[in-house]
Amino acid sequence: MLQLFSYYVRHQRIHTGKKPYQCEECGGAFNNSANLIRHQRIHGGDRPYVYKECGNGFPSSSELVIHQRIHTGEKPYECNECGKAFAVKPTLSRHQRIHSGEKL
Repeated sequence: MLQLFSYYVRHQRIHTGKKPYQCEECGGAFNNSANLIRHQRIHGGDRPYVYKECGNGFPSSSELVIHQRIHTGEKPYECNECGKAFAVKPTLSRHQRIHSGEKL
């Protein structure tokens, strides 16, 4: 039950915008400790997630997955308007503004 409550507290920070975890090096603020730890790897140069094909290292597993798509050509995010595909979701979101007329 405590674990569920802890998750709820962390989740609420998304809605409140509360970011109690601060990077002492640059002042960046984060809503959970895991994001702060991942961020701190940038300052320390720690890149534990290495892609064996090319030897590039990354501070998080999600960044490694995105990088792998460069090598594989995988583009899992497809525009439902025109069918164009993208390697990362934010690029799809930016592209979709073309169809909606929203300012870029």
